[in-house]
Amino acid sequence: MIDRIVLFKLKDEYCNDAARAAFAERTRRDLSALERVRSVTVGVPADEASEASWDISIVVRFDSMEDVQQYIVDPAHRAYVDGYAMPRIEVRKAWNFHS
Repeated sequence: MIDRIVLFKLKDEYCNDAARAAFAERTRRDLSALERVRSVTVGVPADEASEASWDISIVVRFDSMEDVQQYIVDPAHRAYVDGYAMPRIEVRKAWNFHS
């Protein structure tokens, strides 16, 4: 299994509880619907130190790195990233780990 861990720092206008909750719900819905995705976990900061650095955490689970590569270019994933997420994001970091 591969866990893709992604952290987002949102633009200032989206750094509030309501906007984070909406972003998390949309992310859960859109990414869970993708064929190669085995599971999606979306989190929001649990303490002030986390909130100072990041607004959203995402863990997307896949069977293989090949599935991750296909996910990255999947048109539905690109629509989520380019049409929804990127206009709201200031900083994005992503890593892949075997689990």
